[in-house]
Amino acid sequence: MRNSYLKQLRTQREALEAKLELHIARYCFGDGEVDDGTEAELRHGIAEISDEIADLERDRGE
Repeated sequence: MRNSYLKQLRTQREALEAKLELHIARYCFGDGEVDDGTEAELRHGIAEISDEIADLERDRGE
């Protein structure tokens, strides 16, 4: 159970990281003229998931 949850968290983090990369790339090419908070929101989500992954790994002794 814990391993599958950890895998889901890693998958969610990878998806958020991909969205962040796309958002940054679009901003660099002028498609995102206004900072609407998307980048900060994605970074916050990545940080939260990373913290949860770290906690689970620490509990497992990794």
